[in-house]
Amino acid sequence: MIEAVIFDMDGVLIDSEGAYLQFDLAFARSKNPEVTLEQLYGMVGSSREDAWGCMARAIGNGQTWEELRDEFRGSVDVFSQMDYPSIFRQEARTVLEWLKQQGYRLALASSTQMDIIQRVLRENQIGGYFSQVVSGGQFRRSKPDPEIYHYTAARLGVKESRCFVVEDSTFGITAAKRAGMTVAALEDDRFGFDQSGADFRIRDLREIPDCLKQL
Repeated sequence: MIEAVIFDMDGVLIDSEGAYLQFDLAFARSKNPEVTLEQLYGMVGSSREDAWGCMARAIGNGQTWEELRDEFRGSVDVFSQMDYPSIFRQEARTVLEWLKQQGYRLALASSTQMDIIQRVLRENQIGGYFSQVVSGGQFRRSKPDPEIYHYTAARLGVKESRCFVVEDSTFGITAAKRAGMTVAALEDDRFGFDQSGADFRIRDLREIPDCLKQL
């Protein structure tokens, strides 16, 4: 019996990954004009080292991934330029309200830093739905390590086997499955995600209630 539903944020509640990738592409092309968007798809949904390793390989100028990451962070303020309400999946609010009415415990478990998570929740007025909000910055290891999901389940007071997770990326799906949770993958064919490990594949968040009714 499912007692809790845990949401990833980027790519699930907000369609942010494509927007962030445009900033990555502009930076990469300032180093190597030949870099293509497709070469950077490996940055999406990856750990910090894997993402910036992808950037370093695409640019190919001899800089390490750490050097490129630090230079990017020092020159590009991505988050201040984001309009989060414009990329919020509006159907999420309807689904969250239904889940709350049905008595599910709700949590958000995102790899994003906490101040950005709180900004997204505040600007889209959905913070009140979640009893727990967890950031990957609280942990030493990123998804696909399951630590964030074990921790979130413990905070909710719910066994992992009774948690239902909504993810999109390969790493996120892997992390939730390693934690022993049921996973629905929000389909996205733009970035080459392997979503085969998920228990459900959905095209729209409004399909979540039907998934839960099958469990």
